[in-house]
Amino acid sequence: MQAKDVSNVVQMRRGTATQDESGLLNFHLPNPEDEKIPEAEFQNRVEQAWLVCDRINLQTEIWRGRILRTVRDREKWYGDGRGTGFLNWLKDREISKSQAYALIELANSADTLVEGGYLEPEDVNQFSKRAFVETAKSDPEVQQLVSDAARKGDRITCREVRQLSDEWTAMTTDLLPTTVKEKAANHTIPTRYLAPLVREMKKLPEAHQEPIREAIAESPDVDTLKQATAEARYLAKYLEAANKVQALNNESLNLELALEEALRIGCLSSTAELVNQSAQLEQTATKLYLTWKRLNALSERLYLDSGASTPHLRTLLSCLGNLSGETIETPLAGGGDRTIRLKVLSGIEDN
Repeated sequence: MQAKDVSNVVQMRRGTATQDESGLLNFHLPNPEDEKIPEAEFQNRVEQAWLVCDRINLQTEIWRGRILRTVRDREKWYGDGRGTGFLNWLKDREISKSQAYALIELANSADTLVEGGYLEPEDVNQFSKRAFVETAKSDPEVQQLVSDAARKGDRITCREVRQLSDEWTAMTTDLLPTTVKEKAANHTIPTRYLAPLVREMKKLPEAHQEPIREAIAESPDVDTLKQATAEARYLAKYLEAANKVQALNNESLNLELALEEALRIGCLSSTAELVNQSAQLEQTATKLYLTWKRLNALSERLYLDSGASTPHLRTLLSCLGNLSGETIETPLAGGGDRTIRLKVLSGIEDN
């Protein structure tokens, strides 16, 4: 960032910071031991200094992203085609590839918001870094709402972005009944309870959305919204996990009727978690078997390549025998003297 840019930001909070002869920021922070400073004044002065740092940090990150993007694009045009020059540039400055692309994404977001007419360059100073990133990830309508607030001079933090996003979601969705939207409009129901419900309902088929919509239309209050959100979350988890569990591919099983029974006796959360854990166990079992097969192949190869001249290598293979044999044995971590034993049955054939 140029010294002029820094000066502009600092002038927004006149009296909070100055620049010394070297051009570095010099904050006039209150003495924490001075009992003559009222608590409210102390907190205000610290907050103003924090905001200056926040704004300068955001501007710096955006420009670093633009610089990185320029170096990367130069490499695309005139490099070796593998990005070696760009990676070496990052290595020289101790920047990881993930950090670099996160900064490039931030710069792209800034350019998109400015070029799209959502923000003027100077409006960026109204944002905290996290709030700016959240805005860039939001829907265009939310970006416009946030940008309008920034243009009016409002300080934009993550709280403001979430609030505006929740309000827009609540008032524009077709998933909520009109009575609930009206209560949100007159602030009878806070919008922060509606957005999570809408996000969960979007994951559900129409057949499962309708009963939830009817329930909240009948009792449009906060408690019902919380319960409906939890139910929608568990429903989505159940439906997603059930499609992954191979053990449930049984003609005698009706997943929908099982779900209805779970709802009827009030154990939807346990049922959803049971199916979810089953999906994870099947995936773990498959990964375990493939890893065991690979371990066996490597052990056999190493045994054939070694001999009497490599006694320590043979000892290594012997120690690993508890893992490569038909019975896998390993101590249970944190379980004292207890041991896990898993037997791999013969007769498993590779396709």
